[in-house]
Amino acid sequence: MRDIGVDISEPKGEWDGDENCPFYGSLRLRGQIIEGTIARVGMTKSIVVEREHIRYMKKFERYEKRTRRYAAHLPTCIGEVNVGDYVRIMECRPISKTVNFCVIETEASE
Repeated sequence: MRDIGVDISEPKGEWDGDENCPFYGSLRLRGQIIEGTIARVGMTKSIVVEREHIRYMKKFERYEKRTRRYAAHLPTCIGEVNVGDYVRIMECRPISKTVNFCVIETEASE
């Protein structure tokens, strides 16, 4: 397994020769690390991660909840994931038109 520069647990699954794997392939990671929950699992080797944050509106003196969705590459060595699982994703080079992040760690939902 290759060192990706972040202190995370080792993936549990098997590698199938995917070049866009940060652990066994040649994909390099950089930039920000984002934590969120999986909103959709339906694409081939990709998922959609959703992150909610609260923003203060000065004019109305209230808070509003905003949601941001990220398309992320799911390496085969990470294993099975389901909607609602908590994951950490990290920025990488563009893999497709919308995918600019890669899953680096996952935790199952309770």
